[in-house]
Amino acid sequence: MKKSINIDKLYPILSIVTITFIWQIIVDLNNIPKYILPSPADIFLALKSDFNLIITHTKITLYESFVGFCFSIILAFILAIMMDSFKIIKKLFYPLLVISQTIPTIAIAPIFIIWFGFGTLPKIIMVIMTCFFPIVISLVDGLEKIDNDYLRLFKTMNASKLQTFYHLKLPYAMVHLLSGIKIAATYMIMSAVVSEWLGGEKGIGVYMVRAKNAYALDKVFASILVIIIASILTIYTIDFIGNKLIRWKSEEKGV
Repeated sequence: MKKSINIDKLYPILSIVTITFIWQIIVDLNNIPKYILPSPADIFLALKSDFNLIITHTKITLYESFVGFCFSIILAFILAIMMDSFKIIKKLFYPLLVISQTIPTIAIAPIFIIWFGFGTLPKIIMVIMTCFFPIVISLVDGLEKIDNDYLRLFKTMNASKLQTFYHLKLPYAMVHLLSGIKIAATYMIMSAVVSEWLGGEKGIGVYMVRAKNAYALDKVFASILVIIIASILTIYTIDFIGNKLIRWKSEEKGV
């Protein structure tokens, strides 16, 4: 079983290596200029030469992403509990949550820049708006899918609402919550980069705009590579923490 799992993990690596090799061959054989399509070797050299500058800008983007992401989790958690406890709140806010996701980022980000300036605040707000929806909807869905027999059992045991939430609702909704968090994590860096792209002073999005305007596509692709790596590491970290947390709750319940 372990051998098959290890082999399965090699498949995506093999596909990436194959695509990179074909990409390099096509660019070399056709003598495609770097300002049209840089080769993987050109991208690696650009990343190496501008590494310190790219990392400096990336730190700003990651700060905006993680601050906004943490606030979105806290706000989503509070609103999900309120929506689960008071149905009137769900009826009031659920349509507004859906409407908020229909507003294009490219339209709302410049407005935030006008209101809050070119600093990190409008980017953080943009991340919150992007990440908030999947987290709150997933948690609400998880809280509503608990079997009524379990709820009735807790009532017969005279459990308080807080005890019912901590010992029953939260553990059973944890998988849904983590799914929403992982979905949101795939968007958080992207939303910050898009906000920076539309207007900002620092950040990897600002670096990409400057590189694009200079027709330095190798630097643009190098930036994209850094964003991909940061996003993958973030998702794997959340997945690792989530698995540990679910296992801890299962052990606490004696499962």
